[in-house]
Amino acid sequence: MNAVRRGVVRITLFVFGLMACSTSTPTDVLKPEPEHHGEGGYVNPYGPPNDKNVFDFIKMRWFSSEPFADHTEELDQIQVAEQLVDLSAVSAPLTVTWLGHSTFLLESNGVRVLTDPILSQRASPIGFVGPERLAPMPYAVEELPAIDYVIISHNHYDHLDAFSIEHLGNQPQYIVPLGLKEWFVDLGIDAARVHELDWWQHWAEGPIRFTATPCQHWSGRGLFDRNQTLWASWMLEWSLNSNSKRTIWFGGDTGYNNVQFKQIGEKWPQVDLALIPIGAYAPRWFMQASHVNPEEAVQIHNDIGSRFSIGMHWSTFQLSAEPLDEPRQKLVEAVASGALEQGEFITLPIGGQVEVD
Repeated sequence: MNAVRRGVVRITLFVFGLMACSTSTPTDVLKPEPEHHGEGGYVNPYGPPNDKNVFDFIKMRWFSSEPFADHTEELDQIQVAEQLVDLSAVSAPLTVTWLGHSTFLLESNGVRVLTDPILSQRASPIGFVGPERLAPMPYAVEELPAIDYVIISHNHYDHLDAFSIEHLGNQPQYIVPLGLKEWFVDLGIDAARVHELDWWQHWAEGPIRFTATPCQHWSGRGLFDRNQTLWASWMLEWSLNSNSKRTIWFGGDTGYNNVQFKQIGEKWPQVDLALIPIGAYAPRWFMQASHVNPEEAVQIHNDIGSRFSIGMHWSTFQLSAEPLDEPRQKLVEAVASGALEQGEFITLPIGGQVEVD
């Protein structure tokens, strides 16, 4: 009888042990929540708090003594390509065409990527008010060639434009930060064609591997959705052929901190091309947390170790106080002063194209 009882006890303990293993996890293997995942939304772990909102902007813009450049008197300063190229032409190894603001068309061997496409006349939820395009689109929407991939940095109206996405439709694959898939599906995009990524996650198809990388910004398209979707920069590892690859970084929209861009540079020892914002930075007390100035853009170029960079996010929409051509001028001054540690950092005219070796 004692042997039977001992056997029952052993079996009972074994069963309870299995139950415990199936319902609990040792604390040493629990993964902590990523540092940019806050309780009420996403956060910037290394930058100052960005607590400004649309009402603060309106107060600063129209009801304060803050000086704003008169952009309507500066339209002749906008540089537009004198001769446009055939966007449908297939060329190699890699061509980059700036369509204005943060919209680039990248093409290699017939594969095309579009970044933050805004093809509308205004960066606004309302068609007749809001920031208006200061120079005409270099190409009509109908002139764009077939697009294979679209990358989105965040959901602000000057980076995520409903008209543009509706026009592109279900032809491209969309690679977006966390939380944005539902917006695309509501617009009629097939859910299978929208790929949500967190920072450092990747998705690959065809010749390109897309990785979401950190940046310092914020999100929101209304009054009650602030930071409910993520923002990201993007690294593209693009195999041009069996023997050649290019690494391309798209900076999206960002402020500067001395941690995240250095992390990107450590992970990718060689960045062949970087698309870096240089505008919408004034006044600094208002814009610094979310928009870099040209000097900080150069620092990003250095931090990620780019060998060739192109400035974006300027000279297209009136979003801030600085004169239209000031970002380009200050970038030229920074480069001339020897601030670049390696490579080149240029700007293009709207509609301009460059080949990347």
